[in-house]
Amino acid sequence: MVKLITMNSSPKVAIARAPRYDAGELHSSITRCLDLIGGLDMVVRSGAKVFVKINHLPPPSPPERGIVTHPVFTEAVLQLLKEVGADITVGDDVEAEGADGFVLSGYREMCKRLGMRLVNLRETGFTLKKCDGRALKEVYISRVPLESDVIINLSKLKTHSLTLLTGGVKNMYGCIPIGLRRRFHGDFLRVEDFCRMLVDVYSLVPPHLTIMDGVMAMEGEGPGNGQMRNLGLVLASRDAVALDAVAGQIIGLEPADVLTTRFASERGLGAGDLSRIEIVGEKIDSVAVSNFKLPAAVSRVAVGNAPRFLGKFVVSQISPQPHVRKNNCTACGECVKACPTGAIAIPEDFAVVDYASCIRCMCCHEVCRFNAIIPRRPFLGNVIYGGVKGVRRVAGGKTLRTRN
Repeated sequence: MVKLITMNSSPKVAIARAPRYDAGELHSSITRCLDLIGGLDMVVRSGAKVFVKINHLPPPSPPERGIVTHPVFTEAVLQLLKEVGADITVGDDVEAEGADGFVLSGYREMCKRLGMRLVNLRETGFTLKKCDGRALKEVYISRVPLESDVIINLSKLKTHSLTLLTGGVKNMYGCIPIGLRRRFHGDFLRVEDFCRMLVDVYSLVPPHLTIMDGVMAMEGEGPGNGQMRNLGLVLASRDAVALDAVAGQIIGLEPADVLTTRFASERGLGAGDLSRIEIVGEKIDSVAVSNFKLPAAVSRVAVGNAPRFLGKFVVSQISPQPHVRKNNCTACGECVKACPTGAIAIPEDFAVVDYASCIRCMCCHEVCRFNAIIPRRPFLGNVIYGGVKGVRRVAGGKTLRTRN
């Protein structure tokens, strides 16, 4: 087994430009990133069993939506692994109902053409693992990563309506069954507790190498309904926590604002402090964007720095809740299946949310592919949010770069 990066070392995060999903250009950009952090052969040996964990967020979607790790990006990585002589398995836990989700995303055809093993993790079984975590004492983990010599994490640079960022740490959440993922949204209601749980899962399947698809990133209300943004970047590191810290900084998020990064760093699972990370290749200042649209959930960061007297009422008003766009809703029922508390029903032609039961986990928004459910603050919440940011500004605090 390859030795993982620890907090006693200064991990490298490589950044390279990749303006489009062109196989040749991506091969070159990814190779450059890997060479800058020591080379692929430092992580993968010939004959090693390698699990390539993609981001294949359910329900299925075509690659041009930017919801999944783009198959052309993954293909470039797989070609490099083939050159090393690795025994490769590609996969994620994908909804099994209806049509084959790997067909719509382009993964089925791509892996068949390359002769790669593509698996739906739910079809290979899960093992109950003990966890010395902050939220979990045990959890079911896919057998595929557990039985692999090397885990390669192909994350996607996206915002997230609950955790702010979908990156390397959160992508490993797909190694547990989707039923548990939905249940945990109900079990861990506070964002802090939910992110501690995500880090617990990550601690059981830490990847040996993370390569981030930042060619077309997602801004706004990700991870499933944001807008595409051409950042034209590839990032790579043997430390997924450090990679997330750098990716967040590029789009205007401090590492401490992203709780998965902060908690993982505090637990010694990686480096979340930018001063401890060696950035190679492109410099952050040369690729950072100042107008990247962050999700409405970024208000949580402002609330955390607001005066205490504002209290729970402000939190309830400033936190976004799901809003149904009736004209966009197709009554497909994906939101009903995804809701961990049963707060959504489709009595007629569109979804209806029972806000008394809603825990604001945004699972409904995450699975909606028709932009019919969006996070929205009440009017009073927007007024308060503006005031909270003003308080931070007067107090000398950092103003978040948001366009909400």
